[in-house]
Amino acid sequence: VLTASTIIVKIIGLAYKIPLISILGAEGMGYFNTAYEIFALLCGVSTSGLPVAVSMLVSASREMGDASRARGIYKTSSALLITKGLLFTAGLIFLARPVSVALGNKDAYYAILAIAPALFFTSVAGAIRGYFQGCRVMTPTATSQLIEAVGKLLFGVAFAAIFVSGGAKIPVAAAFAALGVSLGSFLSAMFLFIRKRAETGGSAYGRIKGKTGSYFLALLRISLPITVSSALVGSTRIIDMAIILRRLGEVGISASEANKIYGSYTTLALPVFLLAPAFIPPITESLIPRLSAAVESGDGEEQMHAVSNAMRLTMFLSVPASMGITVYSRQILSLLFANQEEAINISAPLLSVLGVSVLFSCLITATTAVLQSYRHVLLPILSLSAGALVKAASAYMLVGDARFGAMGAPLSTLLSNFTVFGFNFAFLVKVTKGKVGIFSQLPKPLFSSVVAIAASYAVFSPLRRITSSQVLPFMAAILVAAGMYILLCCATGIVGKDDLQMLIHRKNT
Repeated sequence: VLTASTIIVKIIGLAYKIPLISILGAEGMGYFNTAYEIFALLCGVSTSGLPVAVSMLVSASREMGDASRARGIYKTSSALLITKGLLFTAGLIFLARPVSVALGNKDAYYAILAIAPALFFTSVAGAIRGYFQGCRVMTPTATSQLIEAVGKLLFGVAFAAIFVSGGAKIPVAAAFAALGVSLGSFLSAMFLFIRKRAETGGSAYGRIKGKTGSYFLALLRISLPITVSSALVGSTRIIDMAIILRRLGEVGISASEANKIYGSYTTLALPVFLLAPAFIPPITESLIPRLSAAVESGDGEEQMHAVSNAMRLTMFLSVPASMGITVYSRQILSLLFANQEEAINISAPLLSVLGVSVLFSCLITATTAVLQSYRHVLLPILSLSAGALVKAASAYMLVGDARFGAMGAPLSTLLSNFTVFGFNFAFLVKVTKGKVGIFSQLPKPLFSSVVAIAASYAVFSPLRRITSSQVLPFMAAILVAAGMYILLCCATGIVGKDDLQMLIHRKNT
């Protein structure tokens, strides 16, 4: 249920930006994305760890038949998240002006103000989502995610269109588009609140045994490493924003032009880059309970089998996606963002470099899940810290070098992801005593992907010369690539019955 919801939400998120860039232009999207990246970072710090901790602790309490403890966990987490949401919202409103100036995008001030309330509503939703997931009821979370995405789409696009047509300045129109995010979050939180109130039996309400402090410490132990990891991941996006806008100005590019480059990069290139990694969590969500159980029982053979399956499926999805995005970056953007030729010209070369990073981004997700399953939750934090340092240093040097300019942003992402994966891999070698099984899974999907991409380009190249449209040749190439890859996967045995079962979310999990 959550996998399907996540995929649909990603598609809606991409669809949301297609009309929005047509209305606001690349400059307006620069203001909008500045506000959204700040929101995403603070949202991750505020809510990423606690809902996961709630789901784990509520699930454990219910398994032990301790309904009172489940209620205590839920109520304590609700109080924590509501308090954090209020503080983060108030803090962002108060600091909106200095933050926008510090990032070199002072006209994003209005969009930051408009998106600030979403932090509170997202926090309220986080506690309820965690509770339902702990009860192994996934539909409220999935439905609320869809409501939030659709609300953001409808309100954001409608507000932007109304205010642009009414003659509003672009920064103001971008602010009303950001207000759509706050309204979508409000609708999501309201749905969850009503759904929780309507829950039969009222199991989250009533008398609570035990001290609130014990619940608080239990939540903190689980949520803190996840929160730190989320903050480190979010910080790399903020680094991109701050460095691109400021360092481009230092090589002679105007503030307006720098904002246009940033808006094109974050609206066109980054969403496509982030699509493929979104398909890896279903693998890791199936891996973690299986590997955790094997670690607990000391079953070394089952541990290696679980890790091997996870890495095989990660390679199966990420290698062709990485190669396809690298080779067909311009065609992908032309298909999704028709009539945005200027933004495509800016973004296509950047996306081509990001395509190489897709493989490492997916491997980071998978290897992090393995380390966490082995109870080494702090090791991925060390990896991400090293990656953030590499990101900051390389982006500063490359973007500020006139020979690279904006190309420094995706290059620094590649260097950062390679660093994080390198650290994770080194930690895994130590934890698993050399039995990682990553590179042994690479040759077959790599060979299949190279052949499939080569066959697709053999179709794409002549068709492109005989037609003015890029869409038809590209669609034909994609069909050939997909068909060839599936055939080669079957022939080489990349995916088997056991692997497919890992992707099935059975009732007993």
